[in-house]
Order: sequence, then C-alpha cells, then structure tokens
Amino acid sequence: MSDKHSVMVFIQQDDGQIAEVSLELVCKANELARRLNVQVTGVLIGGKTADMAKKAVSYGVNELFVVEDEKLRHYTPVPYSKLIIEVIKKHEPQIVLFGATTTGRDVAPRVASALRVGLTADCTDLKIGDHQFRETVYKDILYQIRPAFGGNIIATIVSPDNRPQMATVREGVMKMVPPNPSFKGTVTNVQSGLGADDFLTELVKRVKEEKSVNLKGAQIIVSGGIGVGSKENFDLIKNLAHLLNGEVGASRAAVDAGFVSKEHQVGQTGTTVRPKLYIACGISGSIQHRAGMAEAARIIAINTDPEAPILQIAHYGIVGDLKEVIPRFIKAYKEKT
Repeated sequence: MSDKHSVMVFIQQDDGQIAEVSLELVCKANELARRLNVQVTGVLIGGKTADMAKKAVSYGVNELFVVEDEKLRHYTPVPYSKLIIEVIKKHEPQIVLFGATTTGRDVAPRVASALRVGLTADCTDLKIGDHQFRETVYKDILYQIRPAFGGNIIATIVSPDNRPQMATVREGVMKMVPPNPSFKGTVTNVQSGLGADDFLTELVKRVKEEKSVNLKGAQIIVSGGIGVGSKENFDLIKNLAHLLNGEVGASRAAVDAGFVSKEHQVGQTGTTVRPKLYIACGISGSIQHRAGMAEAARIIAINTDPEAPILQIAHYGIVGDLKEVIPRFIKAYKEKT
C-alpha cells in the first residue's frame, strides 16, 4: 500500500515529549484510514527523536517521516512549516491533521496557505462521507465537524476540490487507544536541507507554567452550571470536588457568569472529558455541554427541573436544590470515611 493519499498526522513534540493530542489524532487517523483503505503517516520534527518515533509508531503509524536536528528541538515557525510542506508535497496525503494547540494553530495555517488548500480549525469530530454539490458527487471526503456561532450550532465543513484536506482538532475529543509495542511501522529519515536563512528567530528563553486544572486527566469531576446561582454558592462545588479528590468543572454559562475561570469549562467550547464519575450540579445539559462529558463512565445529575436534558443521559438523577443536596452528599461521605 502506497503512502500517497494517506491520512497524515503532524506529531507535535515539546522538549522531547510528544503532545498527547497527536497520539489521539493517530488513533483517529487509523479509523479514517481503514474507511479509506489507505495508510497512516506522520511527520515528526525535533532534536533527539528515536524514543519519540518509537512511541508514535506504536499507536499505529505505518510510516513516520522524521526530521532530526538539535536546532529543531523547539518549535520555530519558518523551518517547521517549510519541512511539513516539503513532506506533504512529496508524499501527497489526502488528509493532514494537526492538534489545535498553540503550535498547531500557528503552523497549520502557514502550511494551508502555502499549499492553497482549505483548513478547518478546532474540530471536535471527523468522519468520512460523500458530498453532492449540484451535479457533482464527491466520494469519501473528510467531514470536518466543529461548533460555530459561539457553540450554538454544530457545523460540518467540507473541502472537496483541493488536497490535502486539513484540520486542527481539539485536545481530548478523540479517544486514544492503548499503544501496540509490536506494531511494525517504518521510520523514514528526512534530510532537513535548512540553511541559516530559515532560522530567522532565536529562542532566548522558555518559560513553562504548569496547568492548575487538569480536567482531561481527572477521574472525578464535580461541575456546576448557571443553576448554582452565584459565585459564592460555587464554593459548594469546590468543597465536594475537594472532598472526593476530584477536579472542579463548569458549564459555559457558569463561566460566562463569572462563577469560575474558563480553564474549568467542560463542553464543546471547553474541555472534553471522560472521567469515571461526573457530577453535574445545576447544569441544564445543553447539547454543547453533553458532547463534552457524555462519555463519562458514571454521571450523577442534580437539578431542580425534572425535565432538564442532563437527566436524560445521567445514570443517577436527583431532582432537588443543590444547596440542600450537596451538603447531604458531603455529610454522608464523611460519615462513611
């Protein structure tokens, strides 16, 4: 099977560590590639790449194109975009995927502009299907699905005429499957051919700040919505989350109301999560929010409205005032521990 017309993933690395979203995309690329009966390819650019290449291949990359140069250890826009463009032109993938990270959001538009192809940003789903425009039917093209108009609608975007079809995809929305260390993929080294003129900027200093909220990796999340009522009442959510050793989540409405910061937002315009336990308090359950947490293993919903959409997907629903229910939760838990 040729590497042409493959589904290609930009394997983002930072200081020798592969971004988790890139591995999520490799898993999704395998699903798309099976539908198209093509290979999965990847592009990895960095310093010492051997361990990273081995890890990327184990998730299902048939052929990984690697550019190794210590000067490329950290992302620099001009050389990175130039190298990705060269690989794409030579191997002609039909789909190229990037993580919707700060790096992906910077390099993907540069590549798309140079190749004169479309690019859909911040996708939350990808599918393969047909599309008809007037008398022309396009077979097996990429459906690029993302929220639009502030998350009020879900748009499906297609780029039927030009190749490759390109998209950036948000972190956490694609399910990552376990790696297979015995998977046999090919690592192909690519000579950079870069000169001094390609390094127009110099990295003087890097400042890394650890995230204070890790919704994506949390096993227990207690989320509050606009029904919490106030910033002061949101302390109930925080107290329960702290007691359960979980993270604090929130709906977009709660964030917009100033109850909690945006880094806590769950949903299509926030973080997509898959915890073992998700407790939704005062959240009505809009489709945008449900899309970001519906795959939780267990969902408990507390709401005063028995018709709230969140109760339709909850494993356990409690119709009541969270200001009464949560203190009872806390009391009961303390008595049991």
